Amino acid sequence: MTDRADPPAGALLCFDGSSDAAHAITVAGALLGSRVVTVVTVWEPVAVWAPYDPAALMSAGVSRLASEDLGLDEIAEDIARETLARGVRLAGEVGFQASGKLASGKAWRAICEAAKEIDASSIVVGARGLSRVQSALLGSVSGAVVNHAGRPVLVVPVAGDPS
Repeated sequence: MTDRADPPAGALLCFDGSSDAAHAITVAGALLGSRVVTVVTVWEPVAVWAPYDPAALMSAGVSRLASEDLGLDEIAEDIARETLARGVRLAGEVGFQASGKLASGKAWRAICEAAKEIDASSIVVGARGLSRVQSALLGSVSGAVVNHAGRPVLVVPVAGDPS
């Protein structure tokens, strides 16, 4: 057995404050055991919001201007920091040695970039339990992460979901 100079990178745990994300961290704690992890919370600046309906398309420019005047990005970032702190606490409660990382942008892309940046051994993400139609219309963060991460991804289904 040889000594390793660098320990393997820990898992990246995705936390958006939802009960599904909390459930995923709890399940990861039971499956992965005590180890070093990084919890990531992603916030999306107004500039990258993608309007999906015609009314939103027409008002997108006005919304962006209003967001600057109202400081919506700063508010969203502050909320994300609070969410991240809750995620790090939760990860600690289930036995992880956790640190936090705040990221911004489209959720799936920011998660994949964070995993690459820290050279995560794996990514843990909760599934929202959307139907196939809902996922097609709204997009699936977990599905996009699986397709683009280039590393193992554990997708934890909704608590109590038999499928």
